[in-house]
Amino acid sequence: MPNTDPANSADIYADIRPYDDAEVAAVLQRLLHSPDLFRALLRFRFPAKPGWYYRLFSPLLRWYLQRQARTIKTVDDFQRWLAPLIALLLERSSQQIDVRGLEHLTPGTPYLFISNHRDIAMDPTLINYSLHHAGWPTSRIAIGDNLLSHPDVADIMRLNKSFVVKRSFANNREKLRELQKLSGYIRQSLDEGVSIWIAQREGRAKDGLDATDTAVLKMLALNGRERGEDFTRTLQQMRPVPVCIQYEWDPCDVLKANELVTLANNGRYDKAPGEDTRSILLGMTGQKGRIIVDFGRPLAGDELNSADQMAQAIDRQLEQMREILPVQRTALALLQRDFSGYEQFSGAEWHSEVANQLEQRLQPLAAPVRQRLLQTYAMPLLAAGTLSSAGSAVH
Repeated sequence: MPNTDPANSADIYADIRPYDDAEVAAVLQRLLHSPDLFRALLRFRFPAKPGWYYRLFSPLLRWYLQRQARTIKTVDDFQRWLAPLIALLLERSSQQIDVRGLEHLTPGTPYLFISNHRDIAMDPTLINYSLHHAGWPTSRIAIGDNLLSHPDVADIMRLNKSFVVKRSFANNREKLRELQKLSGYIRQSLDEGVSIWIAQREGRAKDGLDATDTAVLKMLALNGRERGEDFTRTLQQMRPVPVCIQYEWDPCDVLKANELVTLANNGRYDKAPGEDTRSILLGMTGQKGRIIVDFGRPLAGDELNSADQMAQAIDRQLEQMREILPVQRTALALLQRDFSGYEQFSGAEWHSEVANQLEQRLQPLAAPVRQRLLQTYAMPLLAAGTLSSAGSAVH
């Protein structure tokens, strides 16, 4: 493990940065002694097998991975080893992946990719999948520390160029210090020629509304203070690029709808132990249908005058890049059929095969959860209409 006390090390980012090449061997050895990891890998590769199968073949898998690990000496080695597994994962869980917009960016230039956030692990995975297949270097990935509670997940993510965004602070002074460090690490990475991915907001947009949080943008600008830079100058140096990620089907849609309904009814939602890890696995392995990754153009000029203007510019590009899919039109048609308050929204279309798939998802759910799930799928059309006229039905 790296030294996690910045006060005792010249590596001031040791507790948040990804693992470096010198740490790869020790981390791999730790993973190779994790029974949880072997069970998870076998369940992914052979999902229909009984429990005894996993117990029987775990030693064989450990032997195989130990042989593979001998060839992995660096972080780049690990990512090259991981690439075919990611390709297999995407082949099994999606029907089509469209990557658009990279032709408008400059290969070899480090960018700050700011995307909407729908899936914990798949969003950054798709960014790096797109970059890798275009022959570009992969980016470093911002991930919340709440998602790293399982040590195996933490090790794999930090081996895979993830850095930690801390979300729990003892007081405001500690919060400012950690946010300044995070901002400094992001700027240092970009200055070193390494691209960064970060979500436009903390947490996934479970309701389907993609809105940039200005707090994220203000954090990014903190590194400019010691350089005597204002917001505009700092963000110009970071080369921000909006990215729109779309999933035809969300494997976590029912979980999200249940959470939102519970939150609306009770004023709070308490996650069960391991819930984030289960969401990560479901999001990765569940069926997503068509996936679209749209890289926008770098923000410039007046778009970087302030955090508010930058947020508006990101949201405009996301809206322009977003493609309305049959599932969204069909979800609106089902809302108009089954619930009142949606008649004034346009864009509904009935696609029989899509409707059948939606109704299979909806069948076991209570009415409020059904409505919430359909709202989330239909949100691009609802947001384009007159939200106020729908009142609480939309929210």
